[in-house]
Amino acid sequence: MHQPPPSFSWKENITGTRTQSLPVWSTDLTKLAKLYNLTSQPWPPEMYSHSGAGSFERTTAGEQEMSETEDLLSPELAPVEDDDLFKEPMKKRRRSDREQRFQAFPSVEQCALKEYEKLESRTRRVLSNTYQKLIHSVFLDDSIPNGVKYLINRLLAMIEKPSLEPIYIGLFGSTGAGKSSLINAIIQQAMFLPVSGNSTCTSCVVQVSSGCCEQYEAKIHLLSDQEWKEELKNLTKLLHRTEEAGGEDMEADVWDRDEAMEEAIWKLQVVYGTGAERKSYEDLVRAKPKGKLPTSRVITLKAEEAGELSVKLDPYIRTQRRDGDEESGDMRIWPLIKHVEVTLPRSALIPEGVVLVDIPGTGDFNSKRDEMWKKTIGKCSVIWVISDIERVSGGRAHEDLLNESIKACQRGFCTDIALVVTKTDKLNLLEYLRERKVGTRVIQNQQEAVLERNKTIKLQKSRILKEKLERKLPADSKVLKASDLVYTVSAHEYWQQALLTEEETEIPKLREYIRKRLLDKRRRMVTKYVTEAFGLLLLTDSFNSTENLPNEHLHMSSLRRFVEENTVLLEQAIEQCFALVERPLQEGVLVARASYRRLLGACLVRSRGNKGFHQTLKAVCLKNGIYASRTLARIDLNEAIAQPIYDRIDPVFGAIFRAGNTSDMALMPHIEAFKHSLQEKMTEIHLRNGWKYDGYKKSFLIQEISAILGGLEGYILRKKRKIYESVASSVQSDLKPCYEAAAQITGKKACERMKDAIRRGVEQQVAEGMFERAQERMQRQFQLLKSGITEKVKGSIATMLALAASQGDGLYKELADVRSEYKEMEKLHRSLQEVAENALLRRGMQRFLLRMSPSKVPPPRQNVNA
Repeated sequence: MHQPPPSFSWKENITGTRTQSLPVWSTDLTKLAKLYNLTSQPWPPEMYSHSGAGSFERTTAGEQEMSETEDLLSPELAPVEDDDLFKEPMKKRRRSDREQRFQAFPSVEQCALKEYEKLESRTRRVLSNTYQKLIHSVFLDDSIPNGVKYLINRLLAMIEKPSLEPIYIGLFGSTGAGKSSLINAIIQQAMFLPVSGNSTCTSCVVQVSSGCCEQYEAKIHLLSDQEWKEELKNLTKLLHRTEEAGGEDMEADVWDRDEAMEEAIWKLQVVYGTGAERKSYEDLVRAKPKGKLPTSRVITLKAEEAGELSVKLDPYIRTQRRDGDEESGDMRIWPLIKHVEVTLPRSALIPEGVVLVDIPGTGDFNSKRDEMWKKTIGKCSVIWVISDIERVSGGRAHEDLLNESIKACQRGFCTDIALVVTKTDKLNLLEYLRERKVGTRVIQNQQEAVLERNKTIKLQKSRILKEKLERKLPADSKVLKASDLVYTVSAHEYWQQALLTEEETEIPKLREYIRKRLLDKRRRMVTKYVTEAFGLLLLTDSFNSTENLPNEHLHMSSLRRFVEENTVLLEQAIEQCFALVERPLQEGVLVARASYRRLLGACLVRSRGNKGFHQTLKAVCLKNGIYASRTLARIDLNEAIAQPIYDRIDPVFGAIFRAGNTSDMALMPHIEAFKHSLQEKMTEIHLRNGWKYDGYKKSFLIQEISAILGGLEGYILRKKRKIYESVASSVQSDLKPCYEAAAQITGKKACERMKDAIRRGVEQQVAEGMFERAQERMQRQFQLLKSGITEKVKGSIATMLALAASQGDGLYKELADVRSEYKEMEKLHRSLQEVAENALLRRGMQRFLLRMSPSKVPPPRQNVNA
């Protein structure tokens, strides 16, 4: 006789992901999992064996692939006693935790979130109970039928699925633009992150989020020993120079200490001490850094108060002036910092599930930090380009950042871009009045001038940004319909409120945007989760039926033929969709061939000559055409000469891959049409032939097809980036030999000789078909994606149909009775509509009350003159 089903307990880790405590029968289950090859993959191993190319990868929306679980349950976790699981005090703490988790939201939104969380929690409980019953029903069997194994794997994958993937909001800007000040204001912790002043911050990525921890915590991730050696080698190469002999003009060999050289010297001196810049790479490898480096390469800081953590964190993410006093041991490791993660206790302003990312505007000289810079931009679903009021009015730095953000829309997960103008309280009143060109109303004081100027900036920049986005993105892109493309904020006035009210600083407006974004994602996630769980329970409840089996073969044979025919049609539709990029790609190649000399010259020629550019150019060559520093604009020769190709393909490329596009240009509608055709065929077979358990059978097939094809979206998004970057990476690969040769040039007039070497190398490669090879590489990547999609569809759906049709070894076996779980899941599925209707009713009531209540007019101000 089997043991009674044990219960699971749920807990939350520091990121808010729900994890499962191990039941008391963990050891037996681990053996069972290994014996029967049960995994937490949503499909059994058979579905991963279609010639390799058809392997189905689990993905998260906009995020990295989830690692596969090797065993069903981990034996290292300590067992949890049943008596300790459901004590009342624990329930109260959970309820209290839920109240704190939603405190960043207004009451109306809190109600909706609580209902969605309740739906998800109850759904997980039903899935867990069903899973336990199935495990117990096959516990003593010699073998587990494929269909049962399939279902157990699907249930486990659903149970382990994270509640919500984080929303990454990238704050993308140059040093001094006000990113840290803006984050401090949003989280309402003044001076929490160090701001640029007499010191500058490191060029690493800093992530800030709130979690379920009780303390403020920071994790400082350092470069590995191998990664630092790689940078050390490049830094010493950059500083190396060969003495010329034979009476050469030594003055020509005296290099200006430009920005690249200054930073290389600074880094080496910080880590190894004065004089390190004169040592060889081998000597520095043997030398011991001045600062203490943990063997784990991770430094963890904790504090009870925000100010306390800020003081501890400051030495690591702030770098002193180069002419400053001797740094402490903590200060001596900042060149080795890769990225920093900061976690706050639950916040009344920033909800869990949102990660604010401080992204340097130019990348980094170190390959690993620069790679992380690119990946971080790629995984952000929202990018705020940060530029202060002075730079946005006259400089071009924010234009370069906007261009990089638009590329993120093309190659990554970004769906929303906005320009955030900071320090908008700064204004010289007399100068503004003298140059004022708008309005006839008399300006009474500084406050009115600031508000008028901000309104003008918002209108002007919104128009310019929209025009830029329209040139690069499809006409029906979601970002083009956004109500706010530009925000004018003031972190200083948020704290002081001498000129502007809290609302006028627009900090609350950014918080509202964050809340709405998270609420919408939460709603969509729970709806999808409950619907998918309902499909699984429909299938499970039909397991005990063995009626109508003789006719199943005929029904499934017809469905298989239909799948094969429509897969061919899908392949043709994808081919036609991808063919749309052929013409603009060809046009881009022609324009690139005609303009590469001009574009290359713009990168190599400096208005003040070669002064201060020699070592920067050498750094560009050492990094295969790319140089990123904390103060200068990013240099990428490969993208620069390939830009005409991108200019031509961008609108079409965006239309092909953009989610929500219903035109024939887009890829996903063809996959959706394929899915609907299968669903209609199932309904037709049901109506014509009749399945006694037709509702279960049809629901199962429709559900699994939706899951399979839905999983393709993540696969396509990951491949999209590789396709988009294939042009620039092909150019970089072809030019690598010329970069390496140029980097070796030293001595008299080395800078001009390096430029000539690069020009000759580019000329030679263009003559040999460099742009045509880049075109072929992108076309090949498109073909690989088409093949990957069709192979996955063929393999996954064929295996799923085989499981659904097989007898004895398929989905039919006498299992535990799960009718009660099915009925509970049916209620939860119906509740989805009720929750949506309740949320709509609350919003309507809130708007009504706001209209009926007296206007909220701020108290009159004192006149604040200039």
